Amino acid sequence: MYLRKICGRILSAAVKSDHGGPSAAASTSVRNPLEQFFEVDRTADDDKRLVYGRGWKASELRLKSWDDLHKLWYVLLKEKNMLMTQRQMLNTQNLRFPNPERISKVRKSMCRIKHVLTERAIDEPDPRRSAEMKRMINAL
Repeated sequence: MYLRKICGRILSAAVKSDHGGPSAAASTSVRNPLEQFFEVDRTADDDKRLVYGRGWKASELRLKSWDDLHKLWYVLLKEKNMLMTQRQMLNTQNLRFPNPERISKVRKSMCRIKHVLTERAIDEPDPRRSAEMKRMINAL
């Protein structure tokens, strides 16, 4: 696929820009950090439509702990960044972005996480802790 060729060129250029040295041998076995922004694991038969999972429901998120919700927030943020990077790259090449509904699923899930965290902050009996929680939520 054309996307795979472009990602490969970008990633190989980033690897070639590595300056050798003592850590060069160790960096060959480690995946390139730029790969986090692209779907490089897809195979050549990418033309068939893949079905992706659904977004998180608020009822499911209410069962998770504060820390789990924060971890999930950053996983979704990373996924959103990857999808937006891929979409932008394809738009510049005048190619169609596959499965655009994935971005809305991620956004809705992130919105629901904020909603659940806000519910918890409102239910907090200590006003100082509640204000601190609200500040943290607004910083997301």
